[in-house]
Amino acid sequence: MAVSTDHFLDYLKREKRYSAHTILAYETDLRQFTDYLSDQYGIDEISLATAPMIRSWFAGAMQQGISRTSINRKLSTLKSFFRYAGRRDAALQNPMEKVGSIKKNKVLPVFVEEEGMDRLLDRSVFEPGFVGQRDRLILEMLYTTGMRLAELIGLQHHDFDTEKNTIKITGKGAKQRIVPVIQEVSDHYTDYCREKEKEFAMPVSGPVFVTNKGSKIYPKFVYRLVNDYLSKVTSRSRKSPHVLRHTFATHMLNRGADLNAIKEIMGHASLAATQVYTHNSIEKIKNVYKQAHPKA
Repeated sequence: MAVSTDHFLDYLKREKRYSAHTILAYETDLRQFTDYLSDQYGIDEISLATAPMIRSWFAGAMQQGISRTSINRKLSTLKSFFRYAGRRDAALQNPMEKVGSIKKNKVLPVFVEEEGMDRLLDRSVFEPGFVGQRDRLILEMLYTTGMRLAELIGLQHHDFDTEKNTIKITGKGAKQRIVPVIQEVSDHYTDYCREKEKEFAMPVSGPVFVTNKGSKIYPKFVYRLVNDYLSKVTSRSRKSPHVLRHTFATHMLNRGADLNAIKEIMGHASLAATQVYTHNSIEKIKNVYKQAHPKA
């Protein structure tokens, strides 16, 4: 019995509870591979694909200049699909068992120096009132908790506990974690709520962060906001919300934080995802060594 991609995507939505953005990425990868099978081999069922067909597909993608990261993501999509298909049809052979991932070139996470973050979060940078309080709190939440963009957008007022100075973050796969917030950020959250209540003349509830018109913020809104403010303090080409997540992890490590603690705060599934930030810390140590050691 052939397992359809529609059933797989429905499984990701209903059981895995993946975001619409993630499901769209899976759907795009599967459609591209299905089209390739049809054009090159006359096959209409993805479950009939063999390992050589898959290798041929991603070899062509490499020749087209598609990045190794994107190709590995597409291969990960196929691995997930065939694992799912194998559970539905025990007789189905999994061709991905004979297909490996492509080694990626190591790229160090981009981050902003501590001095830059100090300048960025200076009170004088932000205009008074609701907009200024909101903008500062968005930047502080990204930087002091290391949360993801989707997690920031999904924050609800009931997720905050200002008495315990903690926040409940709902991450990938609807997994929740409790993360501490520093007293200063907790105070700024209280100030923001006061301004938000005055701005819209109603008690605060629902999404924490809203636009100037009171609707829930969205990815492009946050990207634009972060880019505008980071442009004031850094010349780095990348100025995205994820850069602030990288900055959080790098600064924590530089100040001696435990790697496992950072993993839990950031919501990483494995320690390997957190260990990438140790490279930035090692590079900093190397620079200090070169500048300070008389024989360097």
